[in-house]
Amino acid sequence: MLTTAYVVEPVDYARARRHVMRADPILGAIVKRHGACGLAERSTEPRLRALARALVSQQLSVKAAATIFSRFLALFPDNGFPAPGDLLAVPLEQLREVGLSRQKASYLRDLCARTAAGTLPLDRLDDMSDEQVMETLTAVKGIGRWTAEMILIFQLGRPDILPLDDVGLLRSIQRTYGLRRRPSAAQVLRMGEPWRPYRSIASWYLWAALDQ
Repeated sequence: MLTTAYVVEPVDYARARRHVMRADPILGAIVKRHGACGLAERSTEPRLRALARALVSQQLSVKAAATIFSRFLALFPDNGFPAPGDLLAVPLEQLREVGLSRQKASYLRDLCARTAAGTLPLDRLDDMSDEQVMETLTAVKGIGRWTAEMILIFQLGRPDILPLDDVGLLRSIQRTYGLRRRPSAAQVLRMGEPWRPYRSIASWYLWAALDQ
């Protein structure tokens, strides 16, 4: 049980940019082109909705995921996003009708059941260490390391997360550093060592580089 709050220091994004530029001139050129880091504007999406959207989006294109999530939200026209109990009251077949697989529907139910029971304390994630957040979220069916990392980066504003399994990040590293093939997790860890303690910020700039 969490007994003491984990203190998260506010991120100085200007300092983070300077650190990354000094530590890695190749990535530094990308930082200069893109300017301020977009992570400074932390997502305000409610955490239950963010996790539900992540579960719905797994293994789907952006367009298909958006369509199915929109249909899912339409089941609750008066609520915006349902409370955990409201979603649990929806029959499985109705969730299937909006495009959710049986497995994803079961994931959503597990997410909401844990939230309703208080075993998934989404309102206390800010008081947890990165490792505690990871352990708490991955206990939910269907939530793996990557989803937890995205919550840590975009929802909780943690500055030193390096998502080793993110396909976009691997593609950007391969292109940015002129690698012949996609880097392994071990390679990414070695390359990212100079970016500490701002590997989330470095990752954001590498994602931004994909849009160039």
